[in-house]
Amino acid sequence: MVNEAHANQVTAYVEAIEPANRPLFDRVHGLLTAACPEATIRISYGIPTYEVGKRRLYVGAWQHGVSLYGWHQGGDGGFAERHPELVHGRGTIRLRAADAAAIADDELTALAVAVLGTPAT
Repeated sequence: MVNEAHANQVTAYVEAIEPANRPLFDRVHGLLTAACPEATIRISYGIPTYEVGKRRLYVGAWQHGVSLYGWHQGGDGGFAERHPELVHGRGTIRLRAADAAAIADDELTALAVAVLGTPAT
């Protein structure tokens, strides 16, 4: 769910993503919105932020690919434990396209559900 003011900001962010990183961002975005359709999406800290209640998942497109931020230790459904090579700082997953290619959609969906606290439907 996106209100009009937030939609314009999110759209501008997405349109500015480097073409090489856009497919990865689109994949992550699609999985998040499918898993958590009630999430509100807005720009916070300069990047798209998916919110359900007080829970947030920040998703930024960077030169390396896409990073996901914003959960408390242990609140990622075990994703960081299964993929320690992708952890960069506390509560940060850094995905490069090659890394993401080896991760199934259901794992990224489970991460979203663990962080945002909503069941996939």
